[in-house]
Amino acid sequence: MIEVTHLSKLFRIAQPGSGFGGRLKALFSPEYKTIRAVDDISYSIEPGEIVGYLGPNGAGKSTTIKLLTGVLMPSSGTLQVHGIAPHRDRIANAYRIGVVYGQRSQLWWDLPLLDSFDILAAMYRVPPARYKQTLDFFVELLQMQDFLNQPVRRLSLGQRMKGDIVSALLHEPPVLYLDEPTIGLDVISKNRILEFIRQLNIQKGTTVILTTHNLSDVEQICRRIMIIDKGKVVLDDTQAAILNRFGRMKQLVVEFAGGLRPVNLPAGRVVREEENKLTIEFDREQISAFDLILSLKDQQGILDISIKEENIESIITRIYEQGLR
Repeated sequence: MIEVTHLSKLFRIAQPGSGFGGRLKALFSPEYKTIRAVDDISYSIEPGEIVGYLGPNGAGKSTTIKLLTGVLMPSSGTLQVHGIAPHRDRIANAYRIGVVYGQRSQLWWDLPLLDSFDILAAMYRVPPARYKQTLDFFVELLQMQDFLNQPVRRLSLGQRMKGDIVSALLHEPPVLYLDEPTIGLDVISKNRILEFIRQLNIQKGTTVILTTHNLSDVEQICRRIMIIDKGKVVLDDTQAAILNRFGRMKQLVVEFAGGLRPVNLPAGRVVREEENKLTIEFDREQISAFDLILSLKDQQGILDISIKEENIESIITRIYEQGLR
């Protein structure tokens, strides 16, 4: 569905200079700094995948999305979306993609939401019968019946985001790009949108690329995760493989009745001591949680035992902070 080969995007930025003399020199003889927003990346995305495209601010995520949509032209390399080079044939590409930006809307502010849908369906030349069938499907799935006839300016953030997602899908594109679609939403609205994306992928086979800083969103719906940093893809794997590779360490929390007591451990180490709780960190490849708990069977005064495991959110946060070490 998407094929990216040695893709790069460079920006030349004029340096302002410092002081009056520096600014005057920059006016007549500017100096430029070259920034590699996307730096020689290659990957392919199969039809029907949901991919979490992640990275810290300034990593190159939004630039990549703009290249895939045809808004920007690559400095070097090639990319194809559904067999089309987006920057060479933007109109044909537009019929095959849907794009949602969490911080901007393509809806008409003063018109009822339904009128915006009608206009967009006409722009994409969606046959009336097909448009009604598609709209009814989305409205029911997202529970939008109560606010279809309200002006967009009166909609809540969650309602407007639902409207933006539907507007990007009325022409039934095989590829959907979502850039921070749940930003600022409450938990209920966010979960409904994520469930909608999941059902859309299951029922229509839509390929989805999701960029977000809300890592719990990725954990819920993305089977594959790509992390980009400084313009380069530093990690590309499935959720399961990432958990297996980086989630080896677990924690056993032992709660005592009447204060802490010393324990003898066959493996692992104590990393935290609280009033009546002991936190033991252990490597699951050295000892299983079952065996570690079993080693405490003769320990006196234990009130409760629980296990803490790393999830995708904690692992990716650690990768942002420490790299792939």
